[in-house]
Amino acid sequence: MTVRGDSASGVGVDKVRKTSLDKDLRKIERLEEATRAVSRNRLALGIAVLFLATAGVLASSQIGASQNAVLMVVAAVIGGYMALTIGANDVANNVGPAVGARALTMTGALVIAAIFECAGALIAGGDVVQTISKGIIDPALVGSSDVFVWVMMSALLASALWVHLATFLGAPVSTTHAIVGGVLGAGVAAVGVDVVDWFVVTSIFASWLTSPLIGGVIAAGALAFIKVNLIYQEDKIAAARRWVPVLVALMAAIFAAYLVVKGLSHIWTPGLLAVMAISVLVFALAYLGAKPWVRSQSEGMENRNQGLRKLFHLPLICSAALLSFAHGSNDVANAVGPLAAILTSAESGVLLTEVGVPFWVMLIGAVGISLGLFLFGPRIVRIVGEQITKMNPMRAFCVALSAAFTVLVASQLGLPVSTTHIVVGAVFGVGFFREYYTANSRRRRHYIRTHKRNQPVRKSFAASPDELRRRKLVRRSHFMGIVAAWAITVPSAALLSALIFFAVDWMR
Repeated sequence: MTVRGDSASGVGVDKVRKTSLDKDLRKIERLEEATRAVSRNRLALGIAVLFLATAGVLASSQIGASQNAVLMVVAAVIGGYMALTIGANDVANNVGPAVGARALTMTGALVIAAIFECAGALIAGGDVVQTISKGIIDPALVGSSDVFVWVMMSALLASALWVHLATFLGAPVSTTHAIVGGVLGAGVAAVGVDVVDWFVVTSIFASWLTSPLIGGVIAAGALAFIKVNLIYQEDKIAAARRWVPVLVALMAAIFAAYLVVKGLSHIWTPGLLAVMAISVLVFALAYLGAKPWVRSQSEGMENRNQGLRKLFHLPLICSAALLSFAHGSNDVANAVGPLAAILTSAESGVLLTEVGVPFWVMLIGAVGISLGLFLFGPRIVRIVGEQITKMNPMRAFCVALSAAFTVLVASQLGLPVSTTHIVVGAVFGVGFFREYYTANSRRRRHYIRTHKRNQPVRKSFAASPDELRRRKLVRRSHFMGIVAAWAITVPSAALLSALIFFAVDWMR
């Protein structure tokens, strides 16, 4: 008995020692991970500072001995900072769903997005941009060029700081709304409320309310179509061969129109009939190409949803690239537009509604956006693609389709919308639709009952009604946090911009 007791005691001691050792090893692993994270953050910060210094040197070499040379160099650095924050926050929305769906690795997504963001900015970014984002204030009421320069400087710095803070907090926000808020706040601080075009401001707020809802509804509708016609079909392979080519062709047609209307708008502006003709032609060609491709990919494929998901990988990769190209061609203006306005006004003393953008200014914007995505973008990529709701290739496909279609329709109607709001709204739409469909779909319940005997029931299939009510497929904390960040972006950027303007005006 004593021997057994000693043996049991020894085993107990060994277990305690092993448990203590495991805990110590886990602490060391967490410490090593934290150390590596700090090292990466320091490296990223160092590279960002080096980029900003390079932007300043480049500006100095291009400006020469101008009367306001120092001011213009500082403006170039702030413009580079704004570009970094755009890349860190805004661009992540284009590739987040594809990364969350495992169609792209994080590295692959960053490379594709960086390349196509740069290409969009440099090829189709335009030689001329608006000096005032969305025309929210009237330059004629500002008065002197000096005041105008400081208005734009304050707006640029305030919007960059706000987007930086939002990125740090993990909130995907609209950089367009941030720069609008910055211009609004500094304009009111400099001149008063009469300088603001309140109709434009009202339309921007209206777009904040409508665009995420539209994006969510379209994404939910696309997912409903896929569930009914693909996922809950007896012969999934036959259904995929019938419908996936149609879906791929539809996405190709929408993206063709999207690129013509948004991505190439600075170098070509076709009419509505031309856009429709291009879309129809692309749809036909894409369908003819996708049909044999889907057939070859589905040969020998198991009659399971896992096989269907593989058919959406390639369209997702293409959509991430095209969204990045269109984003680079349009949203680079959020960084280079105010910067070009500052440079022109500081050098010539003339206030213009539109200004030319030198290549070196566009280069700062393009490289800054790509660099910001590489250095600081993965955090937002993971939040959009993984943490709001679970993504798979079919759900991510619906998000991309919804984003392109919503932006396209809004552009034709002349509505100012945010790609960020639409993409994130589409992600929420997919998640909330899944919650509703899981709890209420008769088709789903019938499909599960008829397949119970032939295959093991997944945990989600076997969940009780109480469990389904308790389990939420959309993280409410992310939903509330992101919506709150959207709601305060314009007023926060406006307040910060006004404070910066007052501080600069006091020091002058």
